[in-house]
Amino acid sequence: MIASLAALGLALLPGVFAAVLDVQVGAEGKLLYSPEAIFAEPGDQVVFHFHPKNHTVTESSFNDPCGRKEGGFHSEFQFVAANTSTDALPTYTIDVKDKTPIWLYCAQAARTPNSHCGAGMVFAINCGPDDAPNSFANFKHSALAVGERLKAEAAAASQAPNAYTTAAYGDVTIPAAPVPTLVTQVITLEAATWTTTYSSYPGSPAATPATLEGKVHRVIVGGEKGLVFDPPSVEALPRDTVVFEFRQKNHTVTQSSFEDPCRRLESGFDSSFQFVAADTTGDFPTFNYTVETTAPVWAYCKQRTPVSHCGASMVFSINPEKGAGRTHEAFQNVAKALNGTTASSTNNDTATPADDSDSAPAIAAGGKVLLTAAFGFVFAALL
Repeated sequence: MIASLAALGLALLPGVFAAVLDVQVGAEGKLLYSPEAIFAEPGDQVVFHFHPKNHTVTESSFNDPCGRKEGGFHSEFQFVAANTSTDALPTYTIDVKDKTPIWLYCAQAARTPNSHCGAGMVFAINCGPDDAPNSFANFKHSALAVGERLKAEAAAASQAPNAYTTAAYGDVTIPAAPVPTLVTQVITLEAATWTTTYSSYPGSPAATPATLEGKVHRVIVGGEKGLVFDPPSVEALPRDTVVFEFRQKNHTVTQSSFEDPCRRLESGFDSSFQFVAADTTGDFPTFNYTVETTAPVWAYCKQRTPVSHCGASMVFSINPEKGAGRTHEAFQNVAKALNGTTASSTNNDTATPADDSDSAPAIAAGGKVLLTAAFGFVFAALL
């Protein structure tokens, strides 16, 4: 009888028979709690041991396995270096108060395609049996479904049409600027090897020169084909040279921007006006531009007498997007829509050649001028 009373007294003392249950978090680099589910009695302690990488123990709910429960517990992120001794692993302890199920997850990269929870890194205390609706298997299945949904949404967003913005003036809707990716690449060409870092734009070529000297792209400006650059666009690599050859009448090749096609880009290149007489048959004036990156380059003719050549779609591009977004055709459409007439003019773009400080004197047949442009973005590694 005395022994029975003593046993009863011990049972009434909380924690006397409590168990300490250990759970490993991210052991061996795996996105798992080990074990993944346990059954605990009131008064038991669950001790989470964090292994290398960066994880959490965060309370969620059965219906929202990867979302933090309001008022629930959260270990904060526990970063553990790769060389940390197992004796020095940080821990986080939960005191079990009753038999109510507790649902947990790792909040690393939550709500993103890289979600640890979405990869199945979830844990449960006192979940339902295997054949119950609130079983651990069903809980983990819901978490994995969240991960699949996040990945599908990310994939759909990456394939969606470009977002839109507006042009520099005129309330014209245009495709938003593409987002480049910074790439570091070791380039081996002939007997030379170097490392370059460049911004890779969607659909643009790699920044690998075709030859050490580069390729020459010849573009005819004006002449018998009218107010055009021929070809109107080229795909070029670093070290390539675009040679603009001016034909009859009076044109320029002037760098602009997609948002503002018919005004000179500050610090952008400009050939100045190149007048070519109607009877010129050879030795046409030229302007050379050396390509130094694979970023898109936009240009136009700034002649505005008697009409805006740019507004008549006399524009040119290097490495525009293909298929959709900021294509050459889209650039032409913006130039025609804005027409360079509804914004205040800058950079001597509007005066007639006779009065323009940038205009060149008439060049008689047989005359020739050779100009070289320096682009504003320099990658020293390619020089």
